[in-house]
Amino acid sequence: MVLKHKLVPLAALILAGALSAPASAQFAKAKDAQEYREAAMTLMGSHFGRMLPVVKGQIPYDKEKIKENVAILNVLATLPWAGFAPGSEGGKAKDDVWLDPDGFKQAQNKFHASLKKLTTAADAGDYDAFRVAFGDVAKSCKSCHDSYRQKKK
Repeated sequence: MVLKHKLVPLAALILAGALSAPASAQFAKAKDAQEYREAAMTLMGSHFGRMLPVVKGQIPYDKEKIKENVAILNVLATLPWAGFAPGSEGGKAKDDVWLDPDGFKQAQNKFHASLKKLTTAADAGDYDAFRVAFGDVAKSCKSCHDSYRQKKK
């Protein structure tokens, strides 16, 4: 009976802590968050890169394939940000992600705005607008990587 009375407050304390924990609690370890965000970025790079030969004129423009890649990219673009939670510092990310959260958020917003333009161009089937929008997305990626990702060794 005494044990039961001690477990109830303990359970309440654990539940309260779980409910008030930051979003980073979805990852058991910082390394898990780092691997998650890097995997999401790798997939984004893959689907973005699949369109590069079209932009370069190396393969024909196929409106449906472009729309498919852009649709997948839109889903993938929602993923990596949860992996930048407080306490997940390290990996390929510079400390500036956490030291300059407003700048990092602005970079995310710029990326999402450019991705929206890419989506509009892809949906319209306008090759020239697609190429311009593709370049804008590439610039937003590069700008963010230059500011917030460790240099490749």
